[in-house]
Amino acid sequence: MRVVIAGGHGQIALRLERLLAARGDEAVGIIRNPAHAADLEAAGAQAVVLDLENSDVDAVAEVLKGADAAVFSAGAGPGSGTARKDTVDRGAAALFAEAAERAGVRRHIQVGSIGADNPENPDVTEEFRHYLRAKRAAEDDLKARDLDWTILRPGQLTDDPGTGLVLLAEQTGRGPVPRDDVAAVLAGLLQAPASVRRTLTLISGEAAIGEAISAL
Repeated sequence: MRVVIAGGHGQIALRLERLLAARGDEAVGIIRNPAHAADLEAAGAQAVVLDLENSDVDAVAEVLKGADAAVFSAGAGPGSGTARKDTVDRGAAALFAEAAERAGVRRHIQVGSIGADNPENPDVTEEFRHYLRAKRAAEDDLKARDLDWTILRPGQLTDDPGTGLVLLAEQTGRGPVPRDDVAAVLAGLLQAPASVRRTLTLISGEAAIGEAISAL
């Protein structure tokens, strides 16, 4: 498969790129900073420099042309401010999905957030509510499109080594999950028809990743 990943230098994306390259797929990562290209190449991926916050749909569609799947894993990141949460977590996600439609890339996975079903949660900070609103808006935009989409909402991300054991379901409750395991699930979902047009939550659990995906 040729897989184009938005946010190609992110911590999950770099892990995903390594996994795709190791199994013989072609990973293409979209990055904003050309200095990050070497890291993608070291992971076995092709780097494309393109700023999704300041690009038009035609430029993004050109990158997606000929791909088998698209993965949106970009994010403004902590401390980025409310404006960039809207331009990246919502705006860039919508642009990427529109470009996928235009390029004819039907398989589309969007990395969301476990709290996006309740963006007005009073138990989180106002800044985090802005983030959840942006993520929810991106999800709503994707669901309205004629794409074979999957939304994956990971729990609290950690840098612990992956265990390969997860809980993957439409509702799981809250919990942590290593970034290693999120990347491995994304790689598996790319070829999982049962995940199409579903919103899934992911935390650490007791099922092997392959079994969890097969159980969908």
